[in-house]
Amino acid sequence: MKYIVSSEEETIQIAQNLAQQVSCGMVIALYGTLGAGKTAFCRGFIQSLTHQSTEVPSPTFTLLQIYDTPLYPVYHFDMYRLKTPDEAYEIGIEDAFAEGVCLIEWPEKLGYLLPKKHISITIDILPDKKRQITIE
Repeated sequence: MKYIVSSEEETIQIAQNLAQQVSCGMVIALYGTLGAGKTAFCRGFIQSLTHQSTEVPSPTFTLLQIYDTPLYPVYHFDMYRLKTPDEAYEIGIEDAFAEGVCLIEWPEKLGYLLPKKHISITIDILPDKKRQITIE
């Protein structure tokens, strides 16, 4: 599916809709350049399962933020700073795959650790500052 959005609010709406369709054990890989809207997408997803007031910062420096929801934990990873895929073991990626839903920014850094079965979301910045969100 492809969507063209012109605001962060529209991105968040798509994320909220997706959040209502996933189940425990799902992995969502978010691709896009810096500033494309990956964290905004994750914020909408997480807030739809918790509370609109839940603070959802980018986990760029912590690498991982965990959010409890009534259904399952949501693991929000930012792999941008990983040097090798094996570093993901140190932050508990195996447990996250088994216990909750994983939102992974910069999934290409995981290499062979990214499960073959996952939802791929690519956010492209268009020339008019709109975004194209592709969900596969």
